[in-house]
Amino acid sequence: MKLIDEQKNAKVFVKKWLNKGNEKQYTSKFWIDLLTLVFGVKNATNYLDFEKPVTIIGEDNKSCQKYIDVYIPNTKVLIEQKGQNISLSKKETQSDGAKLTPFEQGLRYNQNLAHNENARWIIACNFQTFEIHDMNHPQKQPVIIPLNELPTEIYKLDFLIDKETKNIEEKTDLSIKAGDLVAKIYDEILKQYGNDVTEQDYQNINQLCVRLVFCLYAEDAGLFGKKNQFSNYLNSFTLVQMNGALSRLFQTLDTPEENRPKFLESDLQVFPYVNGGLFKDEVEIPPFTQKLKELLLNKASQGFNWKNISPTIFGAVFESTLNPETRREEGMHYTSVQNIHRVIDPLFLDDLKKELQSIKEEKKLGERKTRAKNFQTKLSQLNFFDPACGSGNFLTETYLSLRKLENEAIIIQREDKNGNIQGEFTFDSKDLIQITIQQMYGIEINDFAVSVAKTALWIAEAQMYEETINATGLQNGSVTNFLPLDTYENIHKGNALRLDWNKVIPSYKLTYIMGNPPFKGLSSLPAKDKALKKEQTEDMDLVFGKLPKHGKLDYVSAWYEKAANMMQGTNIKTAFVSTNSITQGEQVGILWKHLFEDKNVTITFAYRSFVWNSEATMKAHVHCVIIGFTCTNYSGDVLLFEDEVANKKVVSYLNGYLTDFDNIYIQSRKSKPPFNMPEMHKGSQPTDGGGLILTPKEKDKFLSKYPNDSDLVDLYLGSNELIKGKKRYCLWLKDISPARFSKNKFILDRLNTVIEARKNSSTDAVRNNAEVTPYLFTQIRQPETDYIAVPEVSSENRKYIPIAFLSKNVIASNKLYLIPSDQLWIFSVLISELHMTWVRTVAGRLETRYSYSPAVYTNFPWKQFSNKEKEQLIDSAKNILNARDLYNDASLADLYNPKSMPIELIKAHQKNDDIVAKIYGLSSSLSESEIIRKLFLFYEKLNKEVRKSKKK
Repeated sequence: MKLIDEQKNAKVFVKKWLNKGNEKQYTSKFWIDLLTLVFGVKNATNYLDFEKPVTIIGEDNKSCQKYIDVYIPNTKVLIEQKGQNISLSKKETQSDGAKLTPFEQGLRYNQNLAHNENARWIIACNFQTFEIHDMNHPQKQPVIIPLNELPTEIYKLDFLIDKETKNIEEKTDLSIKAGDLVAKIYDEILKQYGNDVTEQDYQNINQLCVRLVFCLYAEDAGLFGKKNQFSNYLNSFTLVQMNGALSRLFQTLDTPEENRPKFLESDLQVFPYVNGGLFKDEVEIPPFTQKLKELLLNKASQGFNWKNISPTIFGAVFESTLNPETRREEGMHYTSVQNIHRVIDPLFLDDLKKELQSIKEEKKLGERKTRAKNFQTKLSQLNFFDPACGSGNFLTETYLSLRKLENEAIIIQREDKNGNIQGEFTFDSKDLIQITIQQMYGIEINDFAVSVAKTALWIAEAQMYEETINATGLQNGSVTNFLPLDTYENIHKGNALRLDWNKVIPSYKLTYIMGNPPFKGLSSLPAKDKALKKEQTEDMDLVFGKLPKHGKLDYVSAWYEKAANMMQGTNIKTAFVSTNSITQGEQVGILWKHLFEDKNVTITFAYRSFVWNSEATMKAHVHCVIIGFTCTNYSGDVLLFEDEVANKKVVSYLNGYLTDFDNIYIQSRKSKPPFNMPEMHKGSQPTDGGGLILTPKEKDKFLSKYPNDSDLVDLYLGSNELIKGKKRYCLWLKDISPARFSKNKFILDRLNTVIEARKNSSTDAVRNNAEVTPYLFTQIRQPETDYIAVPEVSSENRKYIPIAFLSKNVIASNKLYLIPSDQLWIFSVLISELHMTWVRTVAGRLETRYSYSPAVYTNFPWKQFSNKEKEQLIDSAKNILNARDLYNDASLADLYNPKSMPIELIKAHQKNDDIVAKIYGLSSSLSESEIIRKLFLFYEKLNKEVRKSKKK
């Protein structure tokens, strides 16, 4: 809602409430009216918490329950409401004898709230006056707003609602609806091409849709002048004439007024020159159908208002809408504005906002205006680059954010000493608005996405142009003056890993690099994508050159390398969204050791792993990190954001694991665990083409025919079978006399399958020995004792990896890791939250699932447990196993499903977690990053002890 509308609504509110108000009777009605009538909040009763209970300790040292009149959780506002006849400066005697003003009463309530509920603002109100206390500046005098002055002062209550979030939500909903309309238009146009659609046809349709969207927006935003000018023009033609009329309109929009034909039709003459290259090339427009006309003119034009769409969101929605493969697989998708701000806020926007706030607080008017002017100039000199910009959402949101700051700076320059905008002034956009989309640079591999990005930025420019007019009260400003567009060629089509970034924007001009580069790793690409896999391998080789083991890195790491190269010798700062795998497992030692030591990289802020929601209509959750970094000697605050709610803290340093600790690299291979503990290794590998493996039905068939050979078949488990309780079997012929099976037709047929599979193996040793011992697994690692089994891959959604004890007669496949031991104390530690914290930090990932390895086990900071500690761990492990046995019909997947985990098992695990943590001297109140820091300290200490013992 615009300020002018809020002011009008406030007048209605004042008229309704002036000289009225009794605390108990009217409190809820008063505040619901304020939020609903003035600020346009829907369902205000869900937004406001009335009579919120709070327990206080009074001056008599007794606890008692009190009630906060009004509390707004979203914006942390606490309101103490009094009747209209109660003075807000008068102290009233409370039930405990304390004498407090209404504000002091609210303050006492606030001091007894939970920390995460502490008020940002406390308001004392008596229906006729608002007394506003900013708890971030408690020493400042409160802001006083008499009710009759509310219309002119209403902006001072903006903090009651999260205007930015509310606005974003509304624009997001609108943009998704717009995307749905465009999808329907796209589909109807595509139908006209029949079944034989070429790549050029798709490009043509995409370009046509881009132009239609711009026309629909321009019509509603007033860029074309008269209301409904676009739809009225097309409505004047018959169905058969419409494609030709549209083609002539596009030509007109691309032609300056002075170059147009002398006798151009009057209905075309009224359209302005657009420029920008948007309508430059001719596009093929298929014949219109009645349905297409209905969609375009009635649904999209007359039935929808495009003026307030979010160019940030709509650009991405638009791109996915017009990409049939993406829409089929994911639905419409986009990166939310909130997620974009997770990147750009700590990268630059937070600092700029602080600077602007400092300017606002400058008491000297002349100095304040000078600083605002300098700030505006500074903003205009910043340049931004997204080297994988897609539809331009990071660039668009950055532009919008900068222009909002600029508008505030412009207002400060125009204010008088009372905070009112001075007199009348005329509009000269070149003088008044200094920030331009020319400060935004990008690279995108998809040519259509390039067009969408440019269009999104032009729409953003038009919206902010109008916002400047409205915010500053310009006398001759009009959106019709916005056109023609400036030519904008800063978004470059190409493969960002093969282009020279300095040719897009020289490093000496660049201030910030940002974005969300692709991060589908080579290992996770489907086998069918051989060409893409080959191209990405070549990209990685080109970027990393001879860096050892770079083939094990995720594709996104190449953007880090390219950015670090460009940043050398500059003050450029960078922030990328990335898959969390680059901060886990083996990749840390490859990528971050190189960046820290060879490129002088310092991580300036980071979000530890969280679910990055792409906001697809068919959502796929991806676990991501956000990492900001520089290549200069950085001396500012290093920020660690612990979770999705942006719970941040200042730390001393961030290493490649995004932990507050010195650079450390967990070894990917290490010979033995400490203290003579049993080693971990993989299970046995058949390499048999399925010849040695039996399904339950095949096993039963074999035993029905050969009942005396049951000892030739053993239960055979991998990760999937262990977790889900599935059964597979294998022919286990190790140490079996050939006389037992050399004439067994069932077995001989299976061995022929094995021989053929091994002949076709890509491994020389297997291929060359295909006919040698086909009855044995190629790699036999079955222990001779019972063992602890750890799944190689398991879901990240489980709190614990489902680890089990198995008999030596259960054959473990190469998809299980084995510890040949029946020691329950080892099991207790491995199944603990402490060990899982280690896993989440140092283990690799297969897609988003945990990928366990012997290095995770071996490098875990084991300690020499005392006998007493081992007894505690053994008892705890028994409790877990007993809790499992209560549900012996359930699989480990059932037992460890977060939604169905039995309460007995939950309690057993909680007790085990406490015991393990206590033995390691760790408090249960520590955050995950603090626990990891402690574990790294233990790891370093243990390594030093091991090195010392080896020297001895």
